Amino acid sequence: MSGAAGDRALLGRKILITRSPDRAGSLARSLSAAGAEPLLLPLIDFERAADQDALAEALSGLSGGHFDWLVVSSITTVRALKAKAAEQGLELSSLLPSGVRVATIGPSSRRILEAEGIRVDLAPEGSQSAAGLLEVWPAGPGRVLLPQADIADSLLSDGLAGKGAEVAAVTAYRTVDFPARPEERLDTELAKAAAWSAAGAEVTGEQELPLLEPARARAMIDDGALAAVVAASPSAARRIAATLLPLRDCRFIAIGRSTAAEAGELGIPVAATAKEPTPGGIVAALTELFSTVQP
Repeated sequence: MSGAAGDRALLGRKILITRSPDRAGSLARSLSAAGAEPLLLPLIDFERAADQDALAEALSGLSGGHFDWLVVSSITTVRALKAKAAEQGLELSSLLPSGVRVATIGPSSRRILEAEGIRVDLAPEGSQSAAGLLEVWPAGPGRVLLPQADIADSLLSDGLAGKGAEVAAVTAYRTVDFPARPEERLDTELAKAAAWSAAGAEVTGEQELPLLEPARARAMIDDGALAAVVAASPSAARRIAATLLPLRDCRFIAIGRSTAAEAGELGIPVAATAKEPTPGGIVAALTELFSTVQP
């Protein structure tokens, strides 16, 4: 594609983001910078794990030196661990003894861990996914703490065990339909942002985003007004399948291979998959897709 075509590819196109308001800001800003019009339809949210005692026990084992590795698979996992540490008046970094190594999957998780003062010892450079982490995981024995979502599949835990690790998987948070119950929401200080706005907009970071309800998004799809919908996780793909199908001319964009695979299982045509699970990666996928499509 030519540079000029790429620069204009997203101009004026309405792109639907299906994340909650507090998680949509960086993607919305990147889309706006590319000339697109981001819209927000939150479909999934996150609540505290039902078994808080199990999570507390796992973190006690971590701080007590029982584990050799902490594996973090998402930003939400970091938030859940940070919230649990805060209940004890502690910083998350204080729960990691000096000998514990930390692994993660993508650049966003790595950045938030490093912002917490936690060094990341292992992360995939190529496929930024559970499969990518398994490709670079060192074979041999080791005790691994794997906090994850309640709906996480066994790919990562089974893969680590297959490499010789002793894996302790614990539920760190629950994935629920948006909005989460305010009293159970992971980010309680953001509970207000999780409520539907009577004015139809939410402030996300530095930007005010139009906030749609499902019926309005459905109508815009039927009218051909939405160019694309972005799914940032397999659970978002499932909610899109339950809420927005058929997508008609609205293109489905997956943040990574696991999301694309889930969409395929659900019968959703995947128009593009981001090569990197970042706002820049999503914008690049959209730009390539629409560079040959007239507005």
